[in-house]
Formats: sequence, structure tokens, C-alpha cells
Amino acid sequence: MVKYKDETLDRTFAALSDPTRRALLARLGEQDGLTVSELAAPFPVSLPAIMKHLDVLTDAGLIMREKTGRTVACRLTAQPMEQAMNWLNRYAQFWSHNFDRLAAFVEDEKWPTPPPPNARQNVQASRSRAGSARRPKRSTPPGRKAPS
Repeated sequence: MVKYKDETLDRTFAALSDPTRRALLARLGEQDGLTVSELAAPFPVSLPAIMKHLDVLTDAGLIMREKTGRTVACRLTAQPMEQAMNWLNRYAQFWSHNFDRLAAFVEDEKWPTPPPPNARQNVQASRSRAGSARRPKRSTPPGRKAPS
């Protein structure tokens, strides 16, 4: 049976939906075990705002916090990301198959080559020699209305 409701996956994608949280994860990917203050340093938001982002990441299981004395260090945890990647890979296979089919179709088609932009195209002149008739005006001129 297919699971349509997976709370872990929902929390993971909700946490990853914010660019600040993705940037925090990227920093932890480059250097694991950063303190909260070190993580917050390059961001133009307050420390309480960073703490809220870290709470979301912790609730999603994407990071783990370790407190040593008064210092809190953060580390990446891989399992929720692995589940998200597995979910995405199923759809990547679907799309890659469709793109392969599209590429095969495009390669099989013989596309006409467009004329160079400066080339003059042979445009036939209209065979009619009659001039165009003028259309009557749709409104009356300003001023008094003539008696009927």
C-alpha cells in the first residue's frame, strides 16, 4: 500500500522550503559542529530568529544540537534527507524517462532551417489593384445637433 501521508517527509520539505534554513544546512555541510553564534554570524537576522529556524530544523530531524556548558553546537543528521532523496528519485526516474522520449522525438524530426535574418524573403504583391475604401466615421462632429 502506498503511503500518502508521511509526517517526517512533510516536516523535511517544510523545513527545506525556507532559504535561510537551507543556507544554515549548507553551512553545517561545509563545517559540522558550528555553534549557534557561529551559524548566525553571516545572516542579517537576529539571533532569536536564527534560533527559531534551528528549532524547525531540529523538529524535522535535520540537525541535532549538543549542549556543552553554555555552548550549543549543531550537527547535520542524514536520515530525513535520505528519505526525501528517495522520494525525489522516484520522480526523477519518471521525468528522465519522459525527457529521453522527448529527446528521441526531437532528434528524429527533420526541422526546416530558418532563413538568415538579413535575407530578403520573396513576398508576392497583392494582385488586387483596387484601392481600399474608406470607412465612414462612427461619431458625429461636436456641436449642435441638426433638427430632424
